Amino acid sequence: MWERLEAIEKRYEELNQLMAQPEVVTDYERVQSLAREQASIEGLVNKYREYKGVSQELKTTQALLAEATDEETAQWVKDERALLKVRLQDLETAIKGLLLVKAPEDDRDVIMEIRAGTGGEEAALFAADLFRMYARYAEVRHWPVEVLSTTRSEMGGFKEIIFEVRGKDVFSRLKHERGVHRVQRVPATEASGRIHTSTATVAVLPEAEEVDVDIKPEELRVDVFHSGGAGGQNVNKVATAIRITHLPTGMVVVCQDERSQWKNRVRAMAVLRARLYDLEQRQQRETIVEERRSQVGRGERAEKIRTYNFPQGRVTDHRAGLTLYNLPRVLEGDLDELIDAMIAHEEAQQWETLTV
Repeated sequence: MWERLEAIEKRYEELNQLMAQPEVVTDYERVQSLAREQASIEGLVNKYREYKGVSQELKTTQALLAEATDEETAQWVKDERALLKVRLQDLETAIKGLLLVKAPEDDRDVIMEIRAGTGGEEAALFAADLFRMYARYAEVRHWPVEVLSTTRSEMGGFKEIIFEVRGKDVFSRLKHERGVHRVQRVPATEASGRIHTSTATVAVLPEAEEVDVDIKPEELRVDVFHSGGAGGQNVNKVATAIRITHLPTGMVVVCQDERSQWKNRVRAMAVLRARLYDLEQRQQRETIVEERRSQVGRGERAEKIRTYNFPQGRVTDHRAGLTLYNLPRVLEGDLDELIDAMIAHEEAQQWETLTV
């Protein structure tokens, strides 16, 4: 923990120096980005510096105790030492709390991607159910939702849907939803009444700004084509759909829901930036070995993070070990109990790491 705090303090000083450089001062967007990063760690740095100051006072007090020549002075120094030890313990607890409370990206808006996994048409219908669940949750929290791209299945489900959610604490709440979601129910297409198991994958990407990811024009291949599906004469006569390929990584983003080529391009670039930012952040975390699979896996049933069992009206989060028997409410967007349990579970794990 202490090495981490030293690194954070060093970064704080680096930010001070960067923002004082003439070439940075004139770049408004970069200054804003650096200022946000600095503000996010300032409280922690101040507490750590206070902790170091009190530690030094405690060392001085220990030396005074060794030099005390009478009982009265020795007792006064002992009392002072006891107070400093309590203060030091309180500061350590506060520092650990600050380390747990917020990741740098927790304040960001998000781009969510839901894709049908195993289960064919039923998986696509389940993906649509998940989108509705998140849209209702966002509505309750007054978070605006904007659909960026969709690929429909034959029965009206989603093979893929990408959407943006904006608002306060969005990423800090929704990041726990990433992974494989499993559903157990009798599909509408099942005549014999057998229960089927299907999956959908959910990715939650913190939205990136242009200054967060350096994308060079020569790294992109942009293709323009005619949109598919509904859209009237515009779809048939005007090529507005955009496919952007990021050549270094092979990432491909397609946006075709808007009738404006420019709007589709703006949306596609936003998704690409978020994916690249997410990839970069994950590569920096030593505890995560596989970047993309750590979020959505391969869509296999064994990798599930949560199960929605319709016959029993049950929802089980396999990470937090929580089971609720209120499936209809959950599907209507009542997610707080599940999300709060995951936040508590994550904090407990982090706290255990910090106390080692």
